Amino acid sequence: MRKIDLGIPSAPAAAYVKPFHTFFQLEAAGGIVLLLCAAVALVWANSPAAGSYLALWEAYLTVGVGSFAINKPVLLWINDGLMAIFFFLVGLEIKRELLDGELASPRQAALPMAAALGGMLAPAGIYAAFNAGTPYSAGWGVPMATDIAFALGVLALLGKRAPLSLKIFLSALAIVDDLGAVLVIAIFYTAQISFSYLGVGLGLLGVSWLANRLGIRRTAVYVVLGLGVWVMFLKSGVHATVAGVLLALTIPVHTRVDVPLFLEKGRAMLALIGGHGSNKNGRPSSSQREAIQGLEVLCEGSESPLQRMERALHGWVAFGIMPIFALANAGVALGGGGMGPMGENTILIGVALGLVVGKQVGVFGFAWLAVRMGLAVMPAGLTWQHIYGAACLAGIGFTMALFIANLAFSDAAMLNSAKLGILGASFVSGLLGWGLLARLKPVEEAH
Repeated sequence: MRKIDLGIPSAPAAAYVKPFHTFFQLEAAGGIVLLLCAAVALVWANSPAAGSYLALWEAYLTVGVGSFAINKPVLLWINDGLMAIFFFLVGLEIKRELLDGELASPRQAALPMAAALGGMLAPAGIYAAFNAGTPYSAGWGVPMATDIAFALGVLALLGKRAPLSLKIFLSALAIVDDLGAVLVIAIFYTAQISFSYLGVGLGLLGVSWLANRLGIRRTAVYVVLGLGVWVMFLKSGVHATVAGVLLALTIPVHTRVDVPLFLEKGRAMLALIGGHGSNKNGRPSSSQREAIQGLEVLCEGSESPLQRMERALHGWVAFGIMPIFALANAGVALGGGGMGPMGENTILIGVALGLVVGKQVGVFGFAWLAVRMGLAVMPAGLTWQHIYGAACLAGIGFTMALFIANLAFSDAAMLNSAKLGILGASFVSGLLGWGLLARLKPVEEAH
């Protein structure tokens, strides 16, 4: 149930802090559910019922009729379908951050952008050092990603030892990191392209952009167009999740009602409600109901479609899509694989060292260089110890790393090796980041 504050309004600064607190709490709770589903997947895949685990995700599911039907294994419906919604939400967050958030100001954006760049290049370089020139070289994109849900979940355990500025820095870093991952998927992990399907998909994206320019704000319009874009991208060979991000960039971000107009109209409607007596049973009169409906329309107009979609999707993604993805993808046979002394083990080594070592070196090193060169400023209340702790937490690659691993490796043994590296490195990175930040003194933040 939504919490309603009936007390004295907070200071103006609270309006900027409160949305982030809500977002953080949701992501942290989602990280716990994600962890539980990953644990269930591991236990299931290594139990006597392991055969049922594989059979469930390999079973084929058909959606549609005749030539319009799509027949795919359940695993691909999750990775290509449900994850497109996840990437759509990522796109909404990227657009919001670029327009109104931590990435809107070049001075504010410089530090997380530099840290994210280092956090992508160093891990990819470490993986390539172990696997360049081998059949496993395609996995260089696996250790580039950071899982925001798990990282913020760890910060939630630290209380005041993790100041709000650190959470904002890590979130902005992860959003830039997600943008980089999407570009990597679109450019380097795309199969043969059917330009006819791709052209139709881009045309539908153009229609969505035009609907935005024409002021169309109904969510249903963009949902229908989005389904069309997803199908066309799926048929084109470009990974369907890229369609989610591109579609998000066409969603309207402007409101029809600004704050001064909202206050003016809202006060007038409240006066109408107060000026007419209610019925004897306490229910509003017909005049009051009309004013209340007017307030509802006014409230809807003061929220952009982007904000409305982002708010509606967060819960479904955090507590539905990502846990299902973890359940379907985190199951790896710990005693299997049949790896040789090196062989596919270089995948495991490259992924693990890329996430644990590469993220620390890349995130911290590029952040330090950006501040040292005067390109960025350190956020108030943060120390280099905080930044290094965040660099360790950035090594939690879980969701995005597993996703890219599925694109990079079609061979089961290679994929299992990559999954082992991801799970092990994510655990070590989370434990290391928590241990470093837990040693710092609690921060009393001014509001």
